[in-house]
Amino acid sequence: MPTLWAGIDAGKRTHHCVVLDRDGTLLLSTKVGNDETELLDLIATVIELDDGGEVCWATDLTDGGAALLIALLAAHGQKLLYIPGRIVHHAAATYRGDGKTDAKDARIIADQARMRTDLQPVRIATEIAVDLRLLTSHRLDVIHDRVRAINRLRATMLEYFPALERAFDYSKSKAALVLLSHYATPDSLRRIGPTRLVAWLKARGCRNSAGVAKAAIDAAHAQTTTLPAQSVGSALVTKLAAKIAAIDEDLASIDAEITEHFAQHQSATNLLSMPGFGPVLAATFLAQIGGSLDAFENVDRLACVAGLAPVPRDSGRISGNLHRPRRFNRRLLRTCYLAALSSLKNSPSSRAFYDRKRAEGKSHKQALIALARRRMNVIWAMLRDHTAYVEPARHLPIAA
Repeated sequence: MPTLWAGIDAGKRTHHCVVLDRDGTLLLSTKVGNDETELLDLIATVIELDDGGEVCWATDLTDGGAALLIALLAAHGQKLLYIPGRIVHHAAATYRGDGKTDAKDARIIADQARMRTDLQPVRIATEIAVDLRLLTSHRLDVIHDRVRAINRLRATMLEYFPALERAFDYSKSKAALVLLSHYATPDSLRRIGPTRLVAWLKARGCRNSAGVAKAAIDAAHAQTTTLPAQSVGSALVTKLAAKIAAIDEDLASIDAEITEHFAQHQSATNLLSMPGFGPVLAATFLAQIGGSLDAFENVDRLACVAGLAPVPRDSGRISGNLHRPRRFNRRLLRTCYLAALSSLKNSPSSRAFYDRKRAEGKSHKQALIALARRRMNVIWAMLRDHTAYVEPARHLPIAA
């Protein structure tokens, strides 16, 4: 049983620590830098205050600025609980005063840790899981950059060459981006002509060169008017096309790095056997659960964290009113959702379950979430028992 509770309001550069005893008496309130020496001094000071008892630490962050603190506490064998920032925010309304300071937040964290028994301990993720979390988060940022660049490219083309803007899907067509790197105006496309344009595209390794060239030349002939934005707009489009091509190369490099790190995990082969999981989705799943099932008591807890388990909102005579939880891991839910969607193409059992839910009147989204929840039971068993997925045998009707 702890005798002291230390609440840490974690930040990027500094943390604020408040220590309370069993009666809630303030023993220490201090600000420390996010520096190894200062944090080690803080840990030693708090342990000295405890005088041989047990200290329970609590923080509102589990990564980012709190990473060094968490690692040092783990190295010293200290118990650390996690209190989400949302809980701290709502709990603040029950304390005196409307002001908000780091010291007050740290005290609330310490006091909540002292009073509550349902808080989850912070579990240190495996090194592979941390690497995968960083890589998959970086990949998502790069994808967002790519989407923004494509949207800006299309918006710029609408200013001076709308016929070519609607001729291609620039998020999928590599040949269209290669085309824009040199021929981004109607005049330039009409001058080169279809024959030379096909040869130019082929020389740069573009697929379906003839089809791309025909669509581009047709767009050029469809517009003979030169708009005022053409001069500056075409220059910007050329730069944006080159930027998107560079982002695509970066994504390919990131995917290769994710695959390399993911392959080092002991469950990599088994997880890839699950229909719907490729290296990136499987790596994202492992990153979001910390690399193992140690942080979850059972599959229901994992499903709840992923937002796949509905929660009741009953009141009075109203019962059975189920809704999606408000607090869940959105990256984990997205990963499970996309994997379930992909499994419909190559898993007969997933397709049969999805079709059954649709026949029951569920929407596409509801059926996929139900499928993702069912698949979570299978994934849990696979990771627990270190086994690969085996597609259930289809029961054929017995011939008369």
